[in-house]
Amino acid sequence: MRTGDFDLMTTDPGTSARRGVLHTAHGDVHTPLFMPVGTRATVKGMLPSRLRELGAQTILSNTYHLFLRPGADVVEAAGGLHSFMGWKGTVLTDSGGFQVFSLADTVKVTDDGVAFNSILDGTKHFWTPEDNVAIQEQLGADIFMQLDQCPPYPAEKSRVATAVRRSAKWARRCEVARTRDDQLLFGIVQGGVFSDLREESVERLTEIGFPGYGIGGYSVGEPHELMLESLEPVCGLLPADRPRYLMGVGNPTTILRAVALGVDMFDCVLPTRTARLGTAFSSEGRLNLRNARFTRDLGPLDPECSCPTCTTYSRSYLRHLVTTKEMLGAILLTEHNLFYLLDLTRRAREAIEQHRYGAFLRHWLDSPAAADY
Repeated sequence: MRTGDFDLMTTDPGTSARRGVLHTAHGDVHTPLFMPVGTRATVKGMLPSRLRELGAQTILSNTYHLFLRPGADVVEAAGGLHSFMGWKGTVLTDSGGFQVFSLADTVKVTDDGVAFNSILDGTKHFWTPEDNVAIQEQLGADIFMQLDQCPPYPAEKSRVATAVRRSAKWARRCEVARTRDDQLLFGIVQGGVFSDLREESVERLTEIGFPGYGIGGYSVGEPHELMLESLEPVCGLLPADRPRYLMGVGNPTTILRAVALGVDMFDCVLPTRTARLGTAFSSEGRLNLRNARFTRDLGPLDPECSCPTCTTYSRSYLRHLVTTKEMLGAILLTEHNLFYLLDLTRRAREAIEQHRYGAFLRHWLDSPAAADY
């Protein structure tokens, strides 16, 4: 198969869940999948070899942060992100647009591009869509995202409409500007929680045509139910033969519910960030290892999990590491939380293959784990 082809292997008869394979320059990506976030070309506390052992297929890095430090030219000189960070799997780079637009006090946007200040030293920068493509081509990811405008929530409909139309124009400019055939450029659907604007965004992007589509503008403060309500029609409008990537979502229940709607790809800092704060995902729901009830608990972190952390260390020991601020605590909880989501999406793929995803989802929603997310 050619790089960029997406094989839709099967769909679940009771839901819109899909099982697919995306072919990239650095291997096949099996969907649905969760992508660990390595913002600065590293998933904090995790060796690339360990990520592979846990089941990771793709790592996400961020263009904004890598542009500022060490610089795209440094990464390019090293042979691109794969060589730079020693990762043999696929890499996806976000455009950095979300990070830029989150700096509302220093951002100035026009149809030509966006001006912003560095969070490191305050230096001023200006990106056009063409500039952003050039930077991401230097970084060399297998999949890269268009520069788009992501409005906050809540936002007036007129503001969201402007972002939809500007993002679509930028998407076309990104498509024209790209020069590398070994990289896949994904367009990004915007529109907030307004169904008509989401539909307009899909129409504008599919007229251009991309090998995959990000679904952005979520996880910015909107209620989960409202997100899922507006997400469902978007999935129905996007091409069936292209992967759909719900950006910035790492809540286990939301992932599984979005898979049922037809989403294929997910990323989020949630599992790694919460691990560094001493919190673990589990079949019982979230566990705060700072809680005194774990002081003498010699049981595994999650008796239903087969990750190395759960099969080797007790809750008591993990609490000791967390409360004494030993770096190993954050590493072991990060390992567990990532495995938890990687294994969850692996089991989702298996359920879709066996045409029992509806039952799989219902079982999850009835479990103690779902009540906490």
